[in-house]
Amino acid sequence: MRVNLDVLLILDAIDKYGSFASAAESLFKTPAALSYMVQKLEHELDILILDRSGHRAKFTDTGRMVLEQGRSLLDAAKALEKNAIQMSFGWEKELNIALDSSFPFTLLLPLISEFYQQAPQTRLKFSQQTLAGAWEALTHDNADIIVGAVNEPPASAAYAYREMGRLENVFVVAPAHPLAATREPLSNQEIALHRGVVVSDSARKSPQLKINLLEEQPRIVVDSFESKIPLLLAGIGCGFLPRHIACPYLETGTLIEKQVESFRRYDNVYMAWRTSCDGLANRWWRERLLNEPALTATWGQPPHP
Repeated sequence: MRVNLDVLLILDAIDKYGSFASAAESLFKTPAALSYMVQKLEHELDILILDRSGHRAKFTDTGRMVLEQGRSLLDAAKALEKNAIQMSFGWEKELNIALDSSFPFTLLLPLISEFYQQAPQTRLKFSQQTLAGAWEALTHDNADIIVGAVNEPPASAAYAYREMGRLENVFVVAPAHPLAATREPLSNQEIALHRGVVVSDSARKSPQLKINLLEEQPRIVVDSFESKIPLLLAGIGCGFLPRHIACPYLETGTLIEKQVESFRRYDNVYMAWRTSCDGLANRWWRERLLNEPALTATWGQPPHP
């Protein structure tokens, strides 16, 4: 290959510093050495990179194209060097973290900032999943770590997990909803007469979960709690929310908690990861997530065996 990184660095320096002399000084070379390298490339490619007819050499249109595309190659080479050095010390190039939709993403902001102080070259990629979707992201290699997953972990040595706490489900309605004035505890027959608001399971290849869902109940299906809450507040439907999500609305009275005769009150919450992924970024996040007080406060301590 006749175009090499050295000559691209020379062209970049000439453009930045405006002359062979200044560019040579920045690269700790002589102007003659820089001129020779550029002329050699021009000769080998049979092109004119610099117009030397004036007092100061200027880039031709062809030269400007070589300069601009060459800078992309220089950037890629620099990134390659950084990634190679980083990976040699065990830091991954990318880490995919899947979060259950009940997980409050804002809790991660301090951790993200702290992480980038140590591993600025690792790209973090977050996705939101619901119910069995989090486990599916892990088992189908779409996530390196999952956080806030509910239901039982897969029984496979390919995955490791830790219980993070328990998610409490509460049944809520708007003050104007008919069930708000209904005597407690509400029976399944009474609830089934009113439209429920349900967050759909994001799993596409795995069996989907149905938690606190009555088959006879009419429903509106949404893809997130952010979409579910306005429907509950408007009294269009009723349904369950994790307590930490419902709490602000219960405190202001815009939603009312109703006791229910028969329902699944608690879901165990897990963090899990593929055992084949044990890079420094993966380990850093696992340790910090398991020892972050804000997460414990959100879900509460895991139940004692």
